Amino acid sequence: MNEIEQILADSNALLEGHFKLTSGRHSNKYIEKIKIINQPDKVSILCKKLAEKLKDVDANIVIGPAFGGIVLAYEVAKNLGKRFVFTQRKDGEMTIRSGFQVKKGDKAIIIEDIVTTGGSVMEVMAALKKREVEVKAVGLIVDRSNGKADFGVRTESLLKVNIESWEAEDCPLCKKNIPINTPGSSDKK
Repeated sequence: MNEIEQILADSNALLEGHFKLTSGRHSNKYIEKIKIINQPDKVSILCKKLAEKLKDVDANIVIGPAFGGIVLAYEVAKNLGKRFVFTQRKDGEMTIRSGFQVKKGDKAIIIEDIVTTGGSVMEVMAALKKREVEVKAVGLIVDRSNGKADFGVRTESLLKVNIESWEAEDCPLCKKNIPINTPGSSDKK
């Protein structure tokens, strides 16, 4: 077990059961990121490691989507000596949080906690494109996309985990009438 897997294990963050993911897909395993994020010592370790992987990226801002990406993006920005920004959904659309100065020509690194489909990262990319901000890289704590998430820019992850997931209509756990859990929370519509 590598150090990142050990942090997940020590945090009791890897759960087994029947879960509805933020993407809408179903899975038999779930990584409960809040069990990691609420432990500053573990967040510090993870973000230092992610910042190390991204230290050579030519960017001036580090941005994370609310809510899971906020703490992580802040810590990575601190480690890299860059400005921090976060996005949030407003009326179902990902937008730059008011009060943050993001301008045409800025170069960004997007930080996300866990990626399954990459939908939230793509929403952040779209919000940045509207502002003519160039995305230079994406940093992930866990990539559980099984190689399917492609952002068209350099992507670094601390851990790649192949956890099966299914569309709801194809879910074998639903077919067995196993009760479903919807962990975490999201304003995604």
